[in-house]
Amino acid sequence: MAERINLTDQLKKYFGFDKFKGNQEAIIQNLLDGNDTFVLMPTGGGKSLCYQLPSLLMDGTAIVISPLIALMKNQVDAMRNFSEDDGIAHFINSSLNKSAIDQVKSDILSGKTKLLYVAPESLTKDEYVEFLRSVNISFYAVDEAHCISEWGHDFRPEYRRIRPIINEIGKAPLIALTATATPKVQHDIQKNLGMTDAKVFKSSFNRPNLYYDVRPKTANVDKDIIKFIKANQEKSGIIYCLSRKKVEELAEILQANGINARAYHAGMDSNTRTHNQDDFLMEKIDVIVATIAFGMGIDKPDVRYVIHYDIPKSLEGYYQETGRAGRDGGEGQCITFYTNKDLQKLEKFMQGKPVAEQEIGKQLLLETAAYAESSVCRRRALLHYFGEEYMEENCGNCDNCLNPKKQVEAQELLCTVIEAITAVKENFKADYIIDILQGRETSEVQAHLHEDLEAFGSGMGEEDKTWNAVIRQALIAGYLSKDVENYGLLKVTPEGHKFLKKPQSFKITEDNDFEEVEEETPARGGGSCAVDPGLYSMLKDLRKKLSKKLEIPPYVIFQDPSLEAMATIYPVTTDELQNIPGVGAGKAKRYGEEFCKLIKRHCQENEIERPEDLRVRTVANKSKMKISIVQAIDRKVALDDIALSKGIEFEDLLDEVEAIVYSGTKLNIDYFLDEIMDEDHLLDIYDYFKESTTDNIADALEELGEDFSEEEVRLVRLKFISEMAN
Repeated sequence: MAERINLTDQLKKYFGFDKFKGNQEAIIQNLLDGNDTFVLMPTGGGKSLCYQLPSLLMDGTAIVISPLIALMKNQVDAMRNFSEDDGIAHFINSSLNKSAIDQVKSDILSGKTKLLYVAPESLTKDEYVEFLRSVNISFYAVDEAHCISEWGHDFRPEYRRIRPIINEIGKAPLIALTATATPKVQHDIQKNLGMTDAKVFKSSFNRPNLYYDVRPKTANVDKDIIKFIKANQEKSGIIYCLSRKKVEELAEILQANGINARAYHAGMDSNTRTHNQDDFLMEKIDVIVATIAFGMGIDKPDVRYVIHYDIPKSLEGYYQETGRAGRDGGEGQCITFYTNKDLQKLEKFMQGKPVAEQEIGKQLLLETAAYAESSVCRRRALLHYFGEEYMEENCGNCDNCLNPKKQVEAQELLCTVIEAITAVKENFKADYIIDILQGRETSEVQAHLHEDLEAFGSGMGEEDKTWNAVIRQALIAGYLSKDVENYGLLKVTPEGHKFLKKPQSFKITEDNDFEEVEEETPARGGGSCAVDPGLYSMLKDLRKKLSKKLEIPPYVIFQDPSLEAMATIYPVTTDELQNIPGVGAGKAKRYGEEFCKLIKRHCQENEIERPEDLRVRTVANKSKMKISIVQAIDRKVALDDIALSKGIEFEDLLDEVEAIVYSGTKLNIDYFLDEIMDEDHLLDIYDYFKESTTDNIADALEELGEDFSEEEVRLVRLKFISEMAN
């Protein structure tokens, strides 16, 4: 056993800190005593010190297995800052050339190097295994250990090979560290690393300084984000998007609106990526728009907000990413924009993966949806997910606690749920239980002959939403539990059985209502939400007058959402008009002048100050996708082939083409329509739009009858708008 040394003195000597945070000292002592150690510590809790300090105090070199090159480089630079000798810390990964690797080996063999960071892929190479067998290894550290588990938010198969390779290199104490792990993931990590006897140090996952807020994602999401950033000027923020395309688009839109923002994703060339990251760390830019590739190991303490443009794939991912805000204990706002459509997209992406992986992915998405839609304290829901109980009724720092909903008594409803779960022998998931309660004779229910149960149809008086809320809140209250090993089957806990025998008050808050919001491309219809209703109605009159004069339907000139935006932003020149959604250069030129004159006159007569800051400047149709679609249509490429070549669904291609046409660009798709459509069919639809006062697809389908498909109607509407308006 190592001789006890005063760790606080060593902390001061090497790192200049006067005292340890949380469990750090006990963790370090456990490692110095030669024991396997498992560390669960939230982002910002000081995980890296738990292996950095012991590496300096022990004989030999510590091997840190870490998944990201950026993270290694950061930590090596940080260690070198604390020491006079650059050789004290090194990394080995695919970015090094042979002479750099020889230098690393020489420093290790001479005893200079106390810390060696290795990517798991490099660790598996025979040449490194052979070399490390000749090295005196003080201990192994597995950072971001959740990567081992398929239930973690960043599964990496190569992490599964760590234990066998460690056995091959040579035995030494092992420390595994992660900032997020549900009880299931924790068990996976320990089992896989062969450290089930390790001492576990678990810090609280509660970050009291973080404010959690989930907002509905509407067609105005870009505008909402711009307003938020402008209200938080000169503060550092991260915006996470799921796709690289969205990252680039949003970064461009923010720049066009005077916000100092840059993009970051794995598809960029590494120089630009590193440059953008460094500029963010050095505060040359305020906002980084990124995929989740950004942020692991980025030690910037004063990120003041993290915005999720898209909901993450798992609550662990969400916790890890929001955890990059307020690491210094100061303000940290975590804003997430949520629509169920995003989850449906994510589920689509999973198709084609192995069934087990799809099941896990779906489970994780369901947990995310439950968190987003729930109206209970966000902190409580999040901590419950990580196996921690939060006793406060109101945390005072999340949207649900600051705007609490009325609670309703649900004692009888919970009894009904418990009876249904027991009736099906605790063998089914929440959605199946709700089918039983609602008396739905699905094929699965019939296959199990469950339509004959007494519980079948016992909950038909309530909506699915209410049953979901009862189940979610009963899980948090401890009356039900989920068997995660078996894809989330619902079980009744001993507390739940007691409740059924002797029911007591059980109050729930109904879930938040996230109505389905219209997609942005192209925004249509809907009640007016213009800032200036007077101007909005004048603009509608002008549109009507023009429509009569030009003998075209009003919506062909400008759609309602475009008029709403005009009555909010007050554009007075045709250039400004092009910043309005759905107005391209062609439309602005053709119809814009009269509208601008009317708006200008209205502003002067009513002494209106135009809200410059509210104007969302869209990036001129620079989108490569749009340009290449227009070019392909000019070359008469079949639309389904265009979708195939872009790797998108046909429906998504139609969205893109609609956005192009509605903005005023003329496209001729006759070559495609002639190929796929009956001429009479086409003329019927065309004539319908000529007569109609609305371009709404649902109205058209109702009027035209069931012989017509939505796809056909959308295609002919494109032809109509293009010919009549552009």
